[in-house]
Amino acid sequence: MSEHTADSAGRLGRYPEGVTFPVVGMVGGGQLARMTHEAGIPLGLKFKLLSDTPQDSAAQVVSDVVIGDYRDLDTLVEFARGCDVITFDHEHVPFEHLRALEADGINVRPGPDALVHAQNKGVMRAKLMEIGAPCPRHRIVSDPADAAAFAEEAGGFPVILKTVQGGYDGKGVWFVRTQADAEAPFKAGVPVLAEEKVDFVRELAANIVRSPHGQAVAYPVVESQQVDGVCDTVIAPAPGLSDELAGQAQELALRIAKELDVVGHLAVELFETTDGRILVNELAMRPHNSGHWSQDGAVTSQFANHVRAVLDLPLGDPRPRAKWTVMCNVLGGDYPDMYAAYLHCMARDPQLKIHMYGKDVKPGRKVGHVNTYGDDLDDVLERARHAAGYLRGTITE
Repeated sequence: MSEHTADSAGRLGRYPEGVTFPVVGMVGGGQLARMTHEAGIPLGLKFKLLSDTPQDSAAQVVSDVVIGDYRDLDTLVEFARGCDVITFDHEHVPFEHLRALEADGINVRPGPDALVHAQNKGVMRAKLMEIGAPCPRHRIVSDPADAAAFAEEAGGFPVILKTVQGGYDGKGVWFVRTQADAEAPFKAGVPVLAEEKVDFVRELAANIVRSPHGQAVAYPVVESQQVDGVCDTVIAPAPGLSDELAGQAQELALRIAKELDVVGHLAVELFETTDGRILVNELAMRPHNSGHWSQDGAVTSQFANHVRAVLDLPLGDPRPRAKWTVMCNVLGGDYPDMYAAYLHCMARDPQLKIHMYGKDVKPGRKVGHVNTYGDDLDDVLERARHAAGYLRGTITE
């Protein structure tokens, strides 16, 4: 009997009676939700969105939008009704709310026991140390004097101070050179994590996707270049990275995902140290900026594989389509009419892929990204940086 042939109970093969295309509930209306929704369209999936405002990036394109506060449990519970699975474009939903959704029988992916490690840097560091993942020296500090004591333990200033919750894109992170510099992080009223300043060559990212039944795929390890704490350029694969270190990074990311029981996309941000090691910097349990290159550069994008994972579908091939792919973020500047720049960018580079988020242009704000690919890294880098700069208005010819 074919697996799609009705059996004696009236069901179609291995599928339950009445099976239909599932509804994916996405909490958060940013660009990650927008691009995840886009990846689900060819599969005929239905998306339901919980968004802060109708103007949010994903709210502009998803047909079923609920406007509400993800911090309100009643709103979350009502939103989840009719959804087959709940997933996220950020890590900020309160842990106890996620627990309540699970207790109500709702599939939450990733679940709260995994997601807490992306929500709380102190919890993350403790767990990573428990499983033997390589990390910078660190500990929770109570005040500026304690931060100075940690600095002495770690070999002296400077050190890095981070609020354990709420930071992203350089926010909630301080480069501290003296005890006096250490006062600002404690004003937020939340615990502060101190970390040694790592002597690193560059930042890397290992992106993997894992499904509930344990299937996992690993994307090529990429180099992530930051400007003022914000990701500017991603090169896939990381140039000059040895096969040995790339394999270590992928294996580490896969092990972390298994140990933390992550379902969906996991980005493990890494330092490549001057003495040839890798150290874990941050974790993100959602599609991630360092994986945007995969939209045009991989057989199956991070967004498509995240959707497959949260629905427990077989995962797609993560291998690259081209020798090199480069992603450059498009940041807002003083040139709000980015559409006018399309004529130049598209004419100059017919292979260029532009992804805009529908956001109002504000200085320094991520409003889109571009992807380029090819066999010559210098050429691919120049094309991506030119397009991102022209769209922003910093390049005019």
